[in-house]
Amino acid sequence: MRILYIGDSNPFSTSAHRISALKRLGYTVSVQNPHEACKKQLEDFVWGKVHYRTGYFLLQKTIENWLSTLLEREAAFDLVWVDSGELMGKRCLQKLKTLGVPVILYNVDDPTGKRDGGRFKSLLKALPLYDLVVVVRPETEKECRELGANKVLLVYRSYDEEAHKPYADLRDIPDQFRSEVAFIGTWMRHEKRDEFLLRLIEQGVPVSIWGGRWQKSPNWNKLKPYVRGGGLGGREYVAAIQGTKICIGMLSKGNRDLHTQRSLEVPYAGGLFCAERTSEHRQLYQEGVEAVFWSDAVECARICKELLANDTLRETIRIAGMKRVRALGVGNENTCQTILETVFQTT
Repeated sequence: MRILYIGDSNPFSTSAHRISALKRLGYTVSVQNPHEACKKQLEDFVWGKVHYRTGYFLLQKTIENWLSTLLEREAAFDLVWVDSGELMGKRCLQKLKTLGVPVILYNVDDPTGKRDGGRFKSLLKALPLYDLVVVVRPETEKECRELGANKVLLVYRSYDEEAHKPYADLRDIPDQFRSEVAFIGTWMRHEKRDEFLLRLIEQGVPVSIWGGRWQKSPNWNKLKPYVRGGGLGGREYVAAIQGTKICIGMLSKGNRDLHTQRSLEVPYAGGLFCAERTSEHRQLYQEGVEAVFWSDAVECARICKELLANDTLRETIRIAGMKRVRALGVGNENTCQTILETVFQTT
């Protein structure tokens, strides 16, 4: 099968991991990044914000022309996989539909939610034209159906079987990625991640932070001594997960998250997952057995201290979490195969 994959090809992106998984499954994948067609406009400080807030409406003609050129040059595909889809409006989808093959949308954001304002306006108008829309939260599934999507598939987010594979020998993990308690993630406005981590630090939890934009936090001066580095990718990301005793997971409340990529990646990569107690986290893991959960910083600090003082319990939970996430079958290869089987069952 030959797949036209329209999405981000950054080697450390989740999109790139899905591309790799499709190739490992034996599919021929032609990757085309629509952002390259309007890179200058998107990277402009002012116009980039304008396009984001208007749902990329003003860029639709540019994307349509890009698609026309692409399809004239290379049109023999069995399936089109659109990742994210924020740049692809209704006329773009009509153009793709002329190929006469199934067109899938895979979106792990919250396109029907309120956090990102008008970012997904063009995408939402195109929803009815997709043969299958794949989403990661029940609210999005329901709202996509209400907006006219013909077939919607709800899946968990995924780890990648190769990119997140743990080190076979723990001695190979570089010392700079070893820690007691780690948070690997970006500072986000309004999410109060900085305040949460600061409370842990104030209660004596030895926190290490990796990620971008932390200097924008109002608490930067207090957090700065605990920031070990910027955003991580590839084997460094796995090293920081596997090299810590406890790995903190946080949600994006603006995105209505009840689980995130970290929810699957951390246990798969060999980390002990310590995250907010939600219905989906409790569906994924048995609390206190395969992962640990908290409701606030006070409870999180108490759990971290107890686990740091009990090597046997900590290791038991970590290993159980690794076994559980593999049993769930939520790797990229499993998920991609499920998506493809679903779309061909319905077209």
